[in-house]
Amino acid sequence: MNARTVKIPGPDHPISIESGGARIVVTLGGRTVADSASALTLREAAYPPVYYIPRKDVDMSLLERTEHNTYCPYKGECSYYSIPSGGERSVNAVWSYEDPYPAVAAIRDHVAFYPDRVDAIEVHEAA
Repeated sequence: MNARTVKIPGPDHPISIESGGARIVVTLGGRTVADSASALTLREAAYPPVYYIPRKDVDMSLLERTEHNTYCPYKGECSYYSIPSGGERSVNAVWSYEDPYPAVAAIRDHVAFYPDRVDAIEVHEAA
């Protein structure tokens, strides 16, 4: 394996991770795939915020691991899952950093969803 470049978040590429504040519900085909009051919100540089949901709050039986993987110099190796019930649209719809770099260690044991590969990612703000 080639040596990977590892980058640390900083002023030129900030990454913040916040917990709590909202309940996140992910649905596909009329089924709840995830429902969590413990999701983390990761904000990275100019990208839209991403909700990382603890695996314990995800119906992992609806997901199927794929061979696809990517690499982020800030977060590490990334694994993917498809949601077979969603058909072609939901291939590699879910990603997870199973052994994230220390700067983003909080996202270990969490998964995130591509908004365009599920029916909805609802954000219910805490009352």
